[in-house]
Amino acid sequence: MSPFKAFLIEEKEGLTQAAFVNLDETQLDPGQVTIRVAYSSVNYKDALAVTGAGRIIRRYPCIGGIDLSGIVAASSDPRFRPGDAVIATSFDIGVAHHGGYAEYARVPAQWVVALPAGLSLHAAMALGTAGFTAALGIVRMQENGLHPGKGPVIVSGATGGVGSLAVDILAALGYEVTALTGKAAQADYLKGLGAKAVIFRSALDLTRVPPLAKALWAGAVDNLGGEVLAWIASTMKQGGTIASIGLAASPLLNTTVMPFILRGVCLLGIDSGYIGEPYRSGVWQRLASDLRPQHLDEMTRTIAFDELPGVFDDYLKGRAHGRVVVEIAGA
Repeated sequence: MSPFKAFLIEEKEGLTQAAFVNLDETQLDPGQVTIRVAYSSVNYKDALAVTGAGRIIRRYPCIGGIDLSGIVAASSDPRFRPGDAVIATSFDIGVAHHGGYAEYARVPAQWVVALPAGLSLHAAMALGTAGFTAALGIVRMQENGLHPGKGPVIVSGATGGVGSLAVDILAALGYEVTALTGKAAQADYLKGLGAKAVIFRSALDLTRVPPLAKALWAGAVDNLGGEVLAWIASTMKQGGTIASIGLAASPLLNTTVMPFILRGVCLLGIDSGYIGEPYRSGVWQRLASDLRPQHLDEMTRTIAFDELPGVFDDYLKGRAHGRVVVEIAGA
């Protein structure tokens, strides 16, 4: 393996810096599977890690990128052979273990999933951690009894990667989806993904969230936390189910037990980072079949590896929507 290009995050004099460098195989982290990376993606977590805006990186230096797809170059694990198409997302990738913003990656075998039939390496990264997380939340809610006949479902933070994919998947499954967003200009985009209605956060009075408000939702996918999640909890229908996925607004939750004990509402924590097998592969298989988004191409744009440094600011300033795939080596 000749020297390869990587986007390395380092800490110098207490400041986080990231730049393209050339590395060699000896500088990769330990693992059983070495992958020639075809594509990666950009997530809000990546923007926090690369810029140092959030305390995401747990080890310096670290190649960024929490997602990757590619072709196995070498493997000491019998489950994977050179030439196999694979996906690796979550766990410590891109935060405490060298990640997907490099032409090669080496990771533990238990972090690797075989690319499902019918899914390309590019589509796998258009989905990435965001798609896996959205699908995991929906699967967990379905296991908890949610189905389209129970009533409407709301998705907060709906223009983000997880939110956009959740709206798309739920609408395709036959749910009546309401998208909650702070971006009025994206209403048509959300309706194009299948949202029946769009609510703007500015229309909500989040300063006075009652313990129980009018019951509206059978299900909810929440990417924001904070007062939005408190409002969602107070407006759930009897037996409603909430998938708590993100904390883009706040990690705090100021609510009461009343929705949970008087309406039987369930709050499901969605941990896409460390959930293992066979659940992980099962969710990916469903993303390639019944949970495959209908508008994945429309919500995705692809950038060259060299363009990567220019995209993170959009995430930090709330200008990003949909998904960004990074072409590292291509298929």
